[in-house]
Amino acid sequence: MTTVDRPSDGSRVIHTEDDSIYLRYHDVAAPDLHRLYENAKRDQWNVTTDIDWEQPVNLDEGFVADELIDIYSSSFWNKMNSKEKAEMNRLFSAWRLSQLLHGEHGAVLVCGQLANVLPDADTKFFMATQVMDEARHNEFFQRYLTERVGQTYDQADTGRELFDFILADSRWYIKTIGLQLIGETFAVALFKMLADTAKDELLREGCKLILRDEARHMGFGMLSLPEQVAQMSAQELAEVEEFTVYFLRNTLTGGFPKEAYLDMGFNKTEIQEIRDLRKQKAQGNDFTMFRQLFKRDMHHTLVNNLYRCGILSENMKGRLEEELRVNVAEHLAAD
Repeated sequence: MTTVDRPSDGSRVIHTEDDSIYLRYHDVAAPDLHRLYENAKRDQWNVTTDIDWEQPVNLDEGFVADELIDIYSSSFWNKMNSKEKAEMNRLFSAWRLSQLLHGEHGAVLVCGQLANVLPDADTKFFMATQVMDEARHNEFFQRYLTERVGQTYDQADTGRELFDFILADSRWYIKTIGLQLIGETFAVALFKMLADTAKDELLREGCKLILRDEARHMGFGMLSLPEQVAQMSAQELAEVEEFTVYFLRNTLTGGFPKEAYLDMGFNKTEIQEIRDLRKQKAQGNDFTMFRQLFKRDMHHTLVNNLYRCGILSENMKGRLEEELRVNVAEHLAAD
């Protein structure tokens, strides 16, 4: 059971029992992983100097595409004037980007743990570069929210629960599945969508730089997990599948910007209607921007990554289709 303390400053202390593996030999044993490490060194960038923070943003336009907001084109949206729509965009952007901020900070912590518990030099060296990457992403969103958006929200319960779980679990492959396989697959699709659709050029620019890092992180899972999964017992594999479905369910369906709607002035009844509207859109066959861009890319990459890692059993296929509405056959055939 995860034990978490909450000091008065709002932080969380997750108690763990991780070992640290101190190596005697550091020779290259996995050339593919070592090449990923070399790429990571080559592709480092600086939030302070590689982004023009002086470029203007049009506050009347907002930050992310309006189409990503749950109430877009609904009666709630159509009643708003242009100033109210811009404020709704700002609040929604603040909530969504705040979740990325907290997720990147959680990734710093998980990667720091992985650098301790991974069993060989190639994986440890790469993970050291990812700690730096995640710290840089954390820095970008902290600065963006402070200087551009002007508001930061707390981490959603679903994100907090998931990071508490993987931070407390001592097994490196559980941390890697949670962060590198599922978390980074989600991140790659999300950053790709933001890089293509964000209204603020600075946000598009930052997401493109982050996307390059995230794709590399996802590659680490693809290179490190298959051998480990192949060695698992039936019981261990069943546990991994259960964890994967649990993590996916929370990642794909969790998180609702209630606080943003409250700050916009919506009452509890209206917010429940917005929740219902969001659920209807998720289950429908409409062609919203979310479905066209993020969900399509996320599902396609997820299915094929699970397959490559050896986790896509017949049982897993059935659960993805029945519980999460992922068309497994379609995405496998399209690869």
